[in-house]
Amino acid sequence: MFERFRSYGFLILTLSLLLSAVPVRAQLGNSGSIDGVVKDPSGATVPNAKVEISNPVTGYHRETTTDSDGIFHFSNVPFNPYHLTVEATGFSSHSQDVDVRSTVPTSAQISLKVGVATETVRVEANGGDLVENDPSFHTDVDTSLTERMPLESQSSAVSSLVTLASPGVVADSNGLFHGLGDHAENSFSVDGQPITDQQSKVFSNQIPLDSIQSIEAVSGGPPAEYGDKTSLVIKVTTRSGLGVNKPTGSIFASYGSFGSVNGGFRLAYGGKKWGNFIAANGLNTGRFLDPPELSAIHDKGNEENLFDRVDYQVTGADTIHTNFQYTRSWFQTPNTIDNLNIGVNDPVTGNPLPAQDQRAKIGTFNIAPVWTRLINPTTLFTLGAFVRRDHFNYYPSGNVFADGTGLIPGGSSATLNQDRTLTNAGLRSDVSYVKGPHNIKIGATFQHTFLTENFNFGITDPNFLPSQVDANGNPCFNTVTNTPIDAPCTDLYPFDLSHPHAGVGLFPFRGHTDVKEIALYVQDTITVRNWAFNLGIRGDWYRAIVHDWQPQPRVGIAYNVKKTSTVLRVSYSRVLETPFNENLILASLGASNPVIVDVIGGSSLQAPIRSGQRNQFNAGFEQAFGKFVVVDADYLWKYTHNAYDFSTFANTPIFFPIAWNNSKIDGPSVRVSVPNFHGFTAFAVLAHVRARYFPPQIGGLGATITGGEVFRIDHDQAFNQTTHFQYQPRPNLPWVAFNWRYDSGLVASNPALDNFADASSFLDGDQQAAIGLFCVDAGGVRHTASLSTPLAQGPGTICGANPTSTGAKLLNIAGASFDLDHHPTRVVPRSLFDASVGDDNLFHGDRYKWSLRFTAINLTNKTAVYNFLSTFSGTHFVSPRAYNVELGFHF
Repeated sequence: MFERFRSYGFLILTLSLLLSAVPVRAQLGNSGSIDGVVKDPSGATVPNAKVEISNPVTGYHRETTTDSDGIFHFSNVPFNPYHLTVEATGFSSHSQDVDVRSTVPTSAQISLKVGVATETVRVEANGGDLVENDPSFHTDVDTSLTERMPLESQSSAVSSLVTLASPGVVADSNGLFHGLGDHAENSFSVDGQPITDQQSKVFSNQIPLDSIQSIEAVSGGPPAEYGDKTSLVIKVTTRSGLGVNKPTGSIFASYGSFGSVNGGFRLAYGGKKWGNFIAANGLNTGRFLDPPELSAIHDKGNEENLFDRVDYQVTGADTIHTNFQYTRSWFQTPNTIDNLNIGVNDPVTGNPLPAQDQRAKIGTFNIAPVWTRLINPTTLFTLGAFVRRDHFNYYPSGNVFADGTGLIPGGSSATLNQDRTLTNAGLRSDVSYVKGPHNIKIGATFQHTFLTENFNFGITDPNFLPSQVDANGNPCFNTVTNTPIDAPCTDLYPFDLSHPHAGVGLFPFRGHTDVKEIALYVQDTITVRNWAFNLGIRGDWYRAIVHDWQPQPRVGIAYNVKKTSTVLRVSYSRVLETPFNENLILASLGASNPVIVDVIGGSSLQAPIRSGQRNQFNAGFEQAFGKFVVVDADYLWKYTHNAYDFSTFANTPIFFPIAWNNSKIDGPSVRVSVPNFHGFTAFAVLAHVRARYFPPQIGGLGATITGGEVFRIDHDQAFNQTTHFQYQPRPNLPWVAFNWRYDSGLVASNPALDNFADASSFLDGDQQAAIGLFCVDAGGVRHTASLSTPLAQGPGTICGANPTSTGAKLLNIAGASFDLDHHPTRVVPRSLFDASVGDDNLFHGDRYKWSLRFTAINLTNKTAVYNFLSTFSGTHFVSPRAYNVELGFHF
């Protein structure tokens, strides 16, 4: 098998060398270009003509002027249809539609008619201009939206944007988002570079938002060029300095709630044949992660970003492009009140314990050079390389006995540390051919991921081992001699730091593996009159702890009913899903170690995590209502064998991948867009996605759902929606932007929350108070839990044996009607409102401008949780009301 991998890699390199021998400007994987010549009726070229392109739905707008030869060029143009207009003195205005669907340059030959030019051309789109004849359901987001939209997270701004702007995306804590019912089965394609590893801020550092020009989020059937994790494919086009003759950029600084300070700059400069875009920023805040308490305790963090894109046109046919990124983040693990260790003494010295002080650091760098060669006007060759590295360090408290309450199932404590690296290197190559009705792309990608995991832990609770029993229920620990009698005490005793005369130190886990992947694909988008067909096939070969491969046909069909401005579409996709790389070694091989299973939890001797096999079906439509509203809707069905999720080690940022036998996910997603109308733009995204998982658990570490019942995974959500609008009466006036986000609530997956009796006996006072647990006794008196007065149900308790009413402010506890599949306990529904107000030109300058922006998050100060004691993600509160003010200087 390894020789096969070597042969495929050699094939890619050989193909590259052959094509390089073969002698218009080319673009990168997620963008194209528009080239054209403007002429008069006699055929003479027209210099200094004003040329504009725009998309009324995304808000994308660019303009340029023709040179002395009448030539114009737009580079780095995201794939979309555009309306092109040309104005020149002495000629009538000209307009036409241009569709950019390939990296092969799109050519436009324009002949102007002699006439009177109007001073201003207003592009009035009709219904036909607003719909796309594309078989894949997707959402386009441009900087016109990202620069004004209020976002909850400054350190995970890309996650916040995708969550708000894409239908079917469920918000989760710490920058996680669940695309279309799956746990983080999302991939990024940054200028064509595939990134399929986790991008939340407890795993990695994502690309900074201010480096992005546009995003296309594909939530329908994925084209054959995308694999691994395809529930949501996020195609990112970064900003470029190509053609920016005068240095252009901005310097900004902001201050906000939680002592948050942010500052940075953006700079673009270049010429006709070269360009450089650089963005740098830094953040320091007192609420870096979403904490397990309403108030952020021990939650400081900082992040520094540097992004640089360099473009150079070597010849008229050859272009070199390189992305550089380095990001470093350092943050504390937020504490609960329990983690403050109030009244708790060191089991060895007897001295009072300090508060828990666990921290983490992540360093990320990425280098991705790309060479493109335009072989002829219809054929483009691309060769790219990339290397990306995440280095994650997790540090314990200075006093190990201060670490963690409730890390081990049953309420025991442990200390842990981790040093983990993930290095992903690879080559990608493709040939694009556009001719007549065909848009063909043939490509290959080879990736080699190096994983190293060093994980250490020790038991710090002196009561843990004495509480263990053997299979017959007999004590397995002699409390008189402090020695083990039977397993698991024999296995765990050496690593029990609370018995120093027996302990040998921390339990060490050392793991390293290589993950080799190769993908070969061919696809063709065929446009014949009103029909569009996406036909493709992909083959993936995966070699790591397990070996898998699979052919994957992809088929999509769309039909444009032009009379009614309607597009109908259906698609089928077969997908090989590769396992999560984060802590993959420990989760796959550590499950056979009884020490790891006894401490972390889960069924012993689980098999290594295998790849998932998915059949996906999509059907939908797009409908324009005049020039004012566009409705885009899609219904999906996903059937997966080997369905993935993560389990968490309490509230730490340590997660382990797990796999279940099967999953069935289905539901509708809708996006409603209102193009710009006299300065007003708006959109709404709505979704209902059911995520049903089927036991048994077949791989990984973590608590197993008891029994063989079908259950709703914690990212199942009955309904969510985002409504966003922006309004600016005139270009020289201030603007306002507003969000309304509604979430019906994720599933609370901990079995202790199934009913009030279990919750009141399992939760301590802090946890009960956090969710507002309450009961009404037989006398009609309402009692709400507090830190010092937890509730309990039964004779002689505050609630009594038969309370007349029970519940929780932040959880809808299912109670007697509880059902894992049809009626699980859920987080209560919530509506969150955010707003931004700003002025992009305070002093009405021409070349130099000052901007001021004020943002408020969670305007009503709604108290809510993303999840609570989730088996898969722990406890995390939504941000309380927060303010931020930003001042910028633009040149």
